[in-house]
Amino acid sequence: MRILLTNDDGIRAPGIIALHNALVDAANQHGGPLLGASVEVVAPLTVQSATSHGVTFDQPIMTTEVRVGATNTTPAHFTGTAVDGRPADCVKLALTNLWPTRYGPGTMPDLVISGMNAGANCGINTIYSGTVAAALEAAFLGVPSIAVSLQLGRGQPDFDTAAWFARRTLERLLAGGLPNRHECLSVNIPTTEMGSRPDMPPIVVCPMNTHGLVDSYEERTSPRGEAYFWSTGHGLNFRDTIPGTDVEHLLKHRRITVTPLSFDLTRHDRLGPWAERINN
Repeated sequence: MRILLTNDDGIRAPGIIALHNALVDAANQHGGPLLGASVEVVAPLTVQSATSHGVTFDQPIMTTEVRVGATNTTPAHFTGTAVDGRPADCVKLALTNLWPTRYGPGTMPDLVISGMNAGANCGINTIYSGTVAAALEAAFLGVPSIAVSLQLGRGQPDFDTAAWFARRTLERLLAGGLPNRHECLSVNIPTTEMGSRPDMPPIVVCPMNTHGLVDSYEERTSPRGEAYFWSTGHGLNFRDTIPGTDVEHLLKHRRITVTPLSFDLTRHDRLGPWAERINN
């Protein structure tokens, strides 16, 4: 299996390093559908969190080959392509140019994985997320995709353990074959912190919570005397929680959540009423 790995935290982020290591599984500690998978990394040069599905049209998109984690005494975790753009740019460029150049005209990866994001992408954060946007871009273009995110707590996140939880989840999801060509799944891993060594959480398939966040902004004054505002809201403080949704399962019950996503924003249930109003 050939996998394209991307993210929105940047190509040197600990989440993508941990997930890459778990996917490659050099020690062959796990079998299943990911055994022997090859992983190509194309990810943003810099942090692009909460950039949603923005893309670049009015400036050049620069790329650089980087050896992530390499020092004079330590080998690289991986060599990948850093893209000076947004997560959706990375996937667009990879599928349109970089992948066919490397593997031949008309070729595509078998699967695109985006993550592992530092922070949960549950509820309407799914809409803001650059991690999810990268996965959705792949689904637009006909490649099945999975976004992986880790809920952060107060302690230092254990990305390595969380990445193995993610791998075991992916093995379960892929045991019956790859998702469909235009299918996208969003996976959220509960808080996993250094020193905690938690057991593998249960996995649940569920819809996303659709209540808004409780936003707050602190008004400040610049050195020039100009007013500006700084966001002080908590990214997981929702106005309400619908029972059975990802927010409830992830935050209240510490379950790994799997949510199938759609990129069709049409309210199909409202087509008829609006057409009726127009036609009357």
